[in-house]
Amino acid sequence: MADVILSVLAHPDDAEFLCAGTLVRLVREHGWQVHIASMTPGDCGSAEQGPEEIAHIRRQEGARAAAVLGATYHCLEERDLLIFYQERPLERITRLLRTVRPHIVLTHSPADYMLDHEMTSLLVRAAVFGAPAPNFFQGRGHPPALAQIPHLYYCDPVEGKDALGHPIEPAFCIDVSSVIDVKSQMLAAHASQREWLRKHHGMDQYLQAMREWCAARGRQAGVAFAEGFRQHLGHSYPQDNLLAQLLGVC
Repeated sequence: MADVILSVLAHPDDAEFLCAGTLVRLVREHGWQVHIASMTPGDCGSAEQGPEEIAHIRRQEGARAAAVLGATYHCLEERDLLIFYQERPLERITRLLRTVRPHIVLTHSPADYMLDHEMTSLLVRAAVFGAPAPNFFQGRGHPPALAQIPHLYYCDPVEGKDALGHPIEPAFCIDVSSVIDVKSQMLAAHASQREWLRKHHGMDQYLQAMREWCAARGRQAGVAFAEGFRQHLGHSYPQDNLLAQLLGVC
């Protein structure tokens, strides 16, 4: 059975911005199985379509992006700007963890520019800890509890800074220079987002913005393009840096 990595991020296209290059390398170099989950279907991500219409479009875009590297896309069906630390999303993430049984989990930085990202980070941290406990959500028809806590990593926050503009430096970077074009292809699958980001964020050419950010991290690390990560190293979580062992650091 192939080793499994799961990214759980807030919205469709977050994985393509923040960690898709690392996912591609794990598939190509080590044959890992990849699952990409978004907490929401991006239902607030349009100024033209209503929430159900844009959600339908963005679920399809998420699946197309994941298909580029043979990954499986999951939507946990929370709603944009309404992700809170509460029982329903926590159970949904825990059920997903017990279903796909990942060795590595990627999620958002605990500090980021928006609360959907920060709440997702907190929920994933709790679910990763709870998924191996048999009594956690016992009696709700979940698959068996995990054998152990997976390795947990936080992606860079957007633009590498917290909500107050303070920089958050990665603990290590993964060189994604060899797969930056595949990462761009995956992000391009989220075609509905270009106009939304231009109107709401004042950001056009979001493919170029992604490449520029990876290039900035790459300059820090001495390579062309890189993605930054920090590992959760609290008590009882795995302490060895499995991601770095597999892909090296730069």
